[in-house]
Amino acid sequence: MIWPGEGQTWWSREDDMTALSEAPAGPLLSNAATGIAGLDEITRGGLPEGRSTLVTGGAGCGKTLLAVQFLVAGAREHGEPGVLVTFEESAEEVTANVASLGFDLAGLHRDGQLAIVSVRADPSAIIETGEFDLDPLFLLLEDAIKRVVRGVRR
Repeated sequence: MIWPGEGQTWWSREDDMTALSEAPAGPLLSNAATGIAGLDEITRGGLPEGRSTLVTGGAGCGKTLLAVQFLVAGAREHGEPGVLVTFEESAEEVTANVASLGFDLAGLHRDGQLAIVSVRADPSAIIETGEFDLDPLFLLLEDAIKRVVRGVRR
């Protein structure tokens, strides 16, 4: 329970979470469904459309699985091609890892619905020199986007 302020009554955090999920703080953004029912519900329809969403967390917390679910749902349910960028796993490793969950990434790739860009760097070869150049990563992304047939949406 939270001590009420002037003119307020007692309320609990559960009441607060219900109120937050029912009343938007501002104008709603157009969203792209993730295909994950509970996540789409609490985000009022999915991730903000046309914007980048940074997903962070430790190894094994589900970042890649979230991205794969989002991309597969986009391709299968909405006809929206996408690009998956991985930094620790190869395209083959990701494809094999999610196949047991029913995700056919190779099929989506063949159909022009998905491109996977694997960016791997040998940590022993990295030397900190001050400025970091992301241009090579952007060139890889641009190439992947061009390879997806109908234009990337995710």
